[in-house]
Amino acid sequence: MDPTGLGLPPMLAAFVFGLLGGAHCIGMCGGIMSALSFAVPPSMRSPARLTGLMLGYNLGRILSYMVAGMLVASLGTLVALHPAVGVGLQVFAAVMLILMALYIADWWKGLLRVEALGRHLWRYLEPFGKRLMPVVHVPQAIGLGAIWGWLPCGLVYSMLAWSMATADPLSGAFLMGAFGLGTLPSLLVTGLAAHQLGALIRHPTTRAIAALTIIAFALWQLASLAPHGGAGH
Repeated sequence: MDPTGLGLPPMLAAFVFGLLGGAHCIGMCGGIMSALSFAVPPSMRSPARLTGLMLGYNLGRILSYMVAGMLVASLGTLVALHPAVGVGLQVFAAVMLILMALYIADWWKGLLRVEALGRHLWRYLEPFGKRLMPVVHVPQAIGLGAIWGWLPCGLVYSMLAWSMATADPLSGAFLMGAFGLGTLPSLLVTGLAAHQLGALIRHPTTRAIAALTIIAFALWQLASLAPHGGAGH
């Protein structure tokens, strides 16, 4: 069994990874969410409108994740034609998950170097996002979210490596969609609940538990690739 397939465990794991990466999401996108709210004219700043804009923004963001997942998984289908290359992709994905765990726990920030690679693309996309500001309508929010979804992010890149290893466009898209849904709670909560949740997510113990959980999953993936995994067939 391929542990990176579209079955429930990988999808559930991707969702949980999104939840566990909440501290990073708040740091990366929390300011954007606040800016979206404050940019709306006071006369139009009703709870219903703000909720709609936040949902629209996140819908666009998650859709962009899914498109990216589909693209890299399509690339995976090409490079994984040889079985050895396919195994190499899965090893690479597991290593990226471990790096993501170290990043979340604040034990090692090597993924910042990976994020730097995406800044070249972001340089061209950012002006399009600025043209949509201030956001006062849901379609604008969806469009801005679709652009901001390409913001350089080491956690997203780690998940894209896993999506590539699936070597299946549909699996890659849904894996990224599950991850995106997992990030929603950290970005949607507001007011006092946001402060409470932020404090909990940023707590070193919470980060350590999240990191160890992801590392355990990555090691499970690596163990499944060992030669003895095929014994008995």
